[in-house]
Amino acid sequence: MTTARILVIDDAATVRMYHRKLLGDAGWQTDEAVNGLEAVEKVVAAGGQERPFDLYVVDVNMPKLDGYGFVRELRRLPASQQAPVMMVSTESQLQDASAAQEAGANCYLVKPARPAELVLTAALLLGDGAAAARAAAAHPLPGAAR
Repeated sequence: MTTARILVIDDAATVRMYHRKLLGDAGWQTDEAVNGLEAVEKVVAAGGQERPFDLYVVDVNMPKLDGYGFVRELRRLPASQQAPVMMVSTESQLQDASAAQEAGANCYLVKPARPAELVLTAALLLGDGAAAARAAAAHPLPGAAR
């Protein structure tokens, strides 16, 4: 099995670093973009690949092109470039999660995402059972039995 490639899209360098560290430690390759426009450019530039990224981890509030705009643009691209989208934002209202779903996102997490929550959700979206088991063992959720 090839290593999954994840594109982390966030305008905050510390958030990109945090997400890349957690996802990289889980065994996946990561790349980053500072806004939705740069992310679309990376996806289109890699268009010769069958599927340039296996998962997108996307912030909502960014300059140039926000997360919702990125997801809408991504969903307009050919099927070969499609992959699950996990939106991660400080916006915590129900309408924010609904707007993400309407744009085409697969799930919505509120920042700061706990390590187990971020990695387990990524593993589920990637269909990576081994990574999910490792993440669950390394970062048990509060109240979970060991």
